[in-house]
Amino acid sequence: MPLALVRGFLTGIVTGTTLCAFIVGIVIEYVPLMIAGAGLPIAYGILLYLAGAPRRAREARVAPVIALAKIESLRAGGTETGDIPVYFDLTVAPDGQPTYRLKVTHSINLVDLPVYRPGDVLVVRYPPGRPWKAEVVERLSPEWERRVAEAAIESAPESSLVREPAEGCAFGAVAVLGFVLGAALVLFQFRVELFAPEEPARAEETQSSTTTSSSGSATVNVDRSLLGEGELRRAIDVLARATDVSQVVTAVVEDRRLTVVFAPTDAQVPRFDLREAAVDRVPALVERAKATIHVGEPLTWQVTIIPFGTAVSSRVIVTGPDGSGSLADGG
Repeated sequence: MPLALVRGFLTGIVTGTTLCAFIVGIVIEYVPLMIAGAGLPIAYGILLYLAGAPRRAREARVAPVIALAKIESLRAGGTETGDIPVYFDLTVAPDGQPTYRLKVTHSINLVDLPVYRPGDVLVVRYPPGRPWKAEVVERLSPEWERRVAEAAIESAPESSLVREPAEGCAFGAVAVLGFVLGAALVLFQFRVELFAPEEPARAEETQSSTTTSSSGSATVNVDRSLLGEGELRRAIDVLARATDVSQVVTAVVEDRRLTVVFAPTDAQVPRFDLREAAVDRVPALVERAKATIHVGEPLTWQVTIIPFGTAVSSRVIVTGPDGSGSLADGG
């Protein structure tokens, strides 16, 4: 029926949206999406309940069908004490209609379970045209008690078993279509967060970079050698964001550390702007010093940058097991 197909389509959309929203929310670490995914089926369940209220009201106004039924077999489920579900296989004999087989579930207290035996007759009640919703009637009127006592019902063949009508292939197809559309809707909405390529991290923003400063000096530590291409310049930029590097007296460059000393405000000493120094020549100066100064292996190096008249001078000191040596660059 059209309404059943609409319900299947909406159920598929809700299922696909809920599942995809929860997974995407975990992947992109977006909690509101996860909460929305979990709350959607609750809202949908409430909507279905409200939508079914008119039908339930109509069924409540119609007198139910009451019929005799013979117990063909029964099976108790569960092992707990108190009421347990019992699965009945019945032959139902409605007044003026052919008999048919029906399976129902009824909760019975363990104490009363021996009362129900195969071949006994009981009374069931169900909405007209919906026998699969039958339930066992426990409290009978004197008239129905008499009918139960006098009833003789022939067993109906198992082929007459009545079941709730299946939704059909069309219902399954629209449900799958709704599932796909619901999932696609979430993926399309958050496609940027899911599929956008990650931007490469800039060297100056590495988490291992730290900057410390005091009243007269500042230091930046990085997680890679400052001899790498552009690494020293990026370290200076990091330092410039934390302090003023335009009044530097001395800058000391080591493999993974840059230290600067500032001039006091009122001191009449030479100073320079570290950002304008030719620091791109430092790696070549260090490599030349390591190649020409023979102090053994392993060795360490340190470059000191200071103002010299109107220029800035760089000097590298290389130290090893056999001593130390230096090489200057008048820059």
